[in-house]
Amino acid sequence: MKQYLLPILAVVLGFLFVTVFKLRNKKYMKLLLAFSGAFLLAITIFNLLPTVFTSYKSSYGIFIMVGILLQIFLEFFSKGAEHGHVHLHKTRTTFPWLLFLSLSIHAVLEGFPMHHHKHLVYGIVVHKIPIAIILTTFFYETNMPKASIMLFLVLFALMTPLGSFLSESIPMLEMYQNEISALVIGIFLHISTTILFESSEGHKFNLTKLLVIVVATTMAYLI
Repeated sequence: MKQYLLPILAVVLGFLFVTVFKLRNKKYMKLLLAFSGAFLLAITIFNLLPTVFTSYKSSYGIFIMVGILLQIFLEFFSKGAEHGHVHLHKTRTTFPWLLFLSLSIHAVLEGFPMHHHKHLVYGIVVHKIPIAIILTTFFYETNMPKASIMLFLVLFALMTPLGSFLSESIPMLEMYQNEISALVIGIFLHISTTILFESSEGHKFNLTKLLVIVVATTMAYLI
């Protein structure tokens, strides 16, 4: 049940942090993104990779590379929203369909392996909270109607649970569970490493960010 509820809760928390607590400080957001990137990377390495490669097939490496390339392709449309970049004109009033579709594909895919990798949900939650904060912040700076903003966030929150539901309900997806997990590994490797490099000025880690990364990695290991 937690793989359905926690990803939704993560988006709700991100929305509340902006709407109620006015969390918009860029310095804190960079630290939060660095934490989420390190946590997601560590969960991928500590949990997903060993499980997939217990029954090694050479095709798994291909699926990992396909996942990396797929994520790069999706970012042509999302403009990097998965790792903290949102580019919307402040005068925009229409629903951002390309952004929604690219984020939805990413979110559905990340939901596929969750019922086989129980700890993955925590990595996804930690990843979704800052993304929801950034999306909400940027939407509030546009002229989009409040109804459109809420519709976007609600549908976005439901995409990862939808992926989990489809994975459990469709036998063919169950048959190719390891291949799908390898694809998601590629997606996570690209996103998490991009977040880690982009969260530092000049691609250099200061002490605070280094400590945040160490804490996130340690927490992921102990889960």
